[in-house]
Amino acid sequence: MHRLSFVAMLAISACTGFSADPPTSADLELTDYFNAQTTALSERCLPETTTLEEWKSHRDEYRRQLQEMLGLWPMPERTALKPVVTGKLEREDFTVEKIYFQASPGLYCTANLYLPKDTARPAATILYACGHARSMTNGISFGNKAVYQNDGAWFARNGYVCLVLDTLLAGEIQGVHTGTRDRGLWWWNSRGYTPAGVEAWFGMRALDYLSTRPEVDTNRFGITGHSGGGAYSWTITALDERIKVAAPLAGMADAHSHILDGVIDRHCDCNFFVNYYGWDFPQIAALVAPRPLLIGGTDNDRLFNLPNTQRLHEKVRRIYQLYGVTNKLGLAIAPGAHEEVPELQLAVMRWFNQQLKGEANPVETVAQPFFAPSELKVFEALPLDAINTNIAETFVPLPAPVKRSREELRRALRGKVFAGWPAEESPLESKRLFSTERDEVRLTAWDFTSQDNVRLRLYLLENVVGPKAEVVVLTVLDDAGWTNWLRNAGSLFADELNQELGGIRFSSAVKAATEWKGELKQKALAFFAPRGVGLNAWSGGEPAQTKIRRRFMLLGQTVDGMRVWDIRRAVQAIHQVREDDRARVELRARGSMAVNALYAALFEPNVKHLELKQLPESLRLGPDYLGVLKIGDLPQVVEP
Repeated sequence: MHRLSFVAMLAISACTGFSADPPTSADLELTDYFNAQTTALSERCLPETTTLEEWKSHRDEYRRQLQEMLGLWPMPERTALKPVVTGKLEREDFTVEKIYFQASPGLYCTANLYLPKDTARPAATILYACGHARSMTNGISFGNKAVYQNDGAWFARNGYVCLVLDTLLAGEIQGVHTGTRDRGLWWWNSRGYTPAGVEAWFGMRALDYLSTRPEVDTNRFGITGHSGGGAYSWTITALDERIKVAAPLAGMADAHSHILDGVIDRHCDCNFFVNYYGWDFPQIAALVAPRPLLIGGTDNDRLFNLPNTQRLHEKVRRIYQLYGVTNKLGLAIAPGAHEEVPELQLAVMRWFNQQLKGEANPVETVAQPFFAPSELKVFEALPLDAINTNIAETFVPLPAPVKRSREELRRALRGKVFAGWPAEESPLESKRLFSTERDEVRLTAWDFTSQDNVRLRLYLLENVVGPKAEVVVLTVLDDAGWTNWLRNAGSLFADELNQELGGIRFSSAVKAATEWKGELKQKALAFFAPRGVGLNAWSGGEPAQTKIRRRFMLLGQTVDGMRVWDIRRAVQAIHQVREDDRARVELRARGSMAVNALYAALFEPNVKHLELKQLPESLRLGPDYLGVLKIGDLPQVVEP
């Protein structure tokens, strides 16, 4: 059902220049792959067979996994907040304090604290997480708290303390949310970094700060926010049980919505965890149970559409049913697009009144602004020691180098970095496409299955005369290598490689035989392009490839991580098609593909030699695998 819509998105909308060219067979295969993988991911999430005992027995581990996927395991040290109030604003029925504190040394949070006039007794308190709206003049940011002042003032006028918290992206000290989407910062994956972790940390530290205020009833914390603020509301509530009531608005899309409907292309990285454990997003929502939870959205939201919100509610409802508290789960759908419409604000206020205050009185006021954005600015001058902008460099600490045995390294990598590989090796289903001889050289082409919905091609060159070679050199091709291979092989086997050449013909003067024949006296030569390269190349330029790579991320994979799997399967295919498990395989590759070959060799004992050129100095330079730098960098892989 999703195939046509996704192909159109991938092959037309996602491609450079929004090309209207029809999708290739590789695009269609990728679509099938994403459909199957997304379906499997969704089915594993909160299955109907779960019992309350099973859920409770795993709940703490699920929370720990979420911490880890946000870069918060182990939890950072709760250092001194060093809060400062830089000014106050008075209105008839509330006061605003302009404050900042340090979530970690040099990691500044700016916020506005809205206080009702009557603070004789500690009040129920709302943490309002801001979305992505910006407030700037002449390059100076007032923080997105200025945009969401309506909410803070409204809560205070209704008797709540409310902290409106700036985000990393659009606070007064601006950071980065769009590392993989817009900036090519794929090393975030390798480091295990996501700005979603920083936003969650901001929220938890904001609760620490609020807990020091005499006006705050620490037993009555609520949280809400819209869009990005809704996303942070989910993670903060899942991680911190001090939140007693939650009302996230339009802040969560499931894997189906992101990957198949294409919503991921509009979202920045602050919406995503580093998916080591193969989660779908409702798993986060379920960690809120059995606390009161209102899920809110609008019926025409292009980022968090209505079917997605309904699926989310239905999945989470299963967990509330297990606890026997479905009355604590609410759903508010209002007419509108992607905006915090008044109907949603009213539903949230009523929810908090009921769940935090035990009140059901009519809400008579409406949310409205009271200040010019500049009035809500906290800093006169930005602190010189702020690390917000470059927090990705340090937020997830890297361990000191550890010397591991080959087996220890394999276990560490397989359990997390390559957890997205298939659980079992399916049959290769090798199929010979052709075998032909020219100039005493035999070329045989084989198709094989790397995993479901991924068929790849292996080319095998052998000397016609002499004994069967005992060594096979497998060259793993990148884009440049594929072009060079076609130039050489196409000059000798143009007719057989017609599909690969696509009608291109190289001069017969270009002869690979001279180059090959020396090696072919001693070895067989195999050539192979993993997924996304060669015959399996996906349509479109860099913007399209970015969209593809980010979809793999949400599945708990990366493109290059799955290419490592492909190389392993190519090695296995060589043994199968030659009917010789004793053949010694050597791997040859360059650049990022050389790194992929290096990791593949760790898992394939029949790989006896590596010829790797242009290896990067560090995995920070590529390729990217989820959290690999938390286990070790390239020197630790080369040593075993």
